[in-house]
Amino acid sequence: MVPSYHPRNRRFDEFLRCYPIVMMSGAERAELNFGGKVIMPPSALDKLSRLHIAYPMLFELRNGSKDKVTHAGVLEFIAEEGRVYLPHWMMKTLLLEPGELLQIKSTDLLAGTFIKLQPQSTAFITSITDPKAVLENALRTFSALTVGDVFSFFYNDQVFDIAVLEVKPETKMKAITTIETDISVDFAPPVGYVEPSRAPQPSRPGSVVGGRNITPLGETGSMARSINYAAIAPSGAVITAAPGAKQSFFAGGGGQKLKGSKANTPRDKPSTPVAGVSSNPPPLAIPAPTIRRGTGPQPLRLPPGQLFFGYEIKPVKKKDGGQGEKKESMFSGSGQTLRGGNAGGRKKRGDEAGKGKGKGLEVIEID
Repeated sequence: MVPSYHPRNRRFDEFLRCYPIVMMSGAERAELNFGGKVIMPPSALDKLSRLHIAYPMLFELRNGSKDKVTHAGVLEFIAEEGRVYLPHWMMKTLLLEPGELLQIKSTDLLAGTFIKLQPQSTAFITSITDPKAVLENALRTFSALTVGDVFSFFYNDQVFDIAVLEVKPETKMKAITTIETDISVDFAPPVGYVEPSRAPQPSRPGSVVGGRNITPLGETGSMARSINYAAIAPSGAVITAAPGAKQSFFAGGGGQKLKGSKANTPRDKPSTPVAGVSSNPPPLAIPAPTIRRGTGPQPLRLPPGQLFFGYEIKPVKKKDGGQGEKKESMFSGSGQTLRGGNAGGRKKRGDEAGKGKGKGLEVIEID
């Protein structure tokens, strides 16, 4: 029995001499340098058709002398016989010189799901405002990406180089296809990028620092001493106490017992008098009075632990003892009778005429 022959199991495998795209005959096509596709001769298309190579046609490009490998697609079949034209970045990645032999094999790659890229200059983050959209548009001219590639794309009159650090799914060939797939992109810091360092700010006196040490107000090292408040403050009350002295809020006044006697005057037991020593208690120390200088605004000095929320509002008393002006009566005028006479006079005369009678003259007042 003769075994069946399946040409689709064979692979395209040819050696062609490589040249950069700028050396291709015809009109200059500089935009082909910023993609991931090559230009092959027409004989390669005829052989690929006979081998039934399915779309998309992907190829493995290998430089055997330098052991460099990358992957690419094909753009056109218009090159001279025995030649293949490559983008400039692909020539650099494979360490090829014009005219060297390059092995080209047909291959299949899995659709990519993730790539990690590293810009080769800091201009990528300073000149591009939307890297995701720009990179998505640039990758439309690529068919495959391989770990180790440093591809180029053109944007805003600048050429940017991007290195491929990682691809997923991971395979032995370390390559993926970018055709008709959704790929997540991650960026490594650009080459030469230095994270900006922040200078440590000195902690202010009286603030909470790493050890949670709070400098109390009024002690050495507080903000008042650090800004030399005594020299710039307006002349006001002068504190005569020592800088390190602490004020006691319970120094004055003594407590009272339930029976009414003072608690801070305990009765000591009589002791044997000693010559030259007085048995009387020492006199109480009288604090030095504060000196008020000037009549202008004085600084508000509060003891530690006390807050100031403003003074009590007291209404201003009027000079007339708080009584307002008397309201004028709206009906204080004299009325007029229907006959045109004065109502007040008629009423008076009527009252006089009616003395001793049962009824007087009825008067109607109109205000």
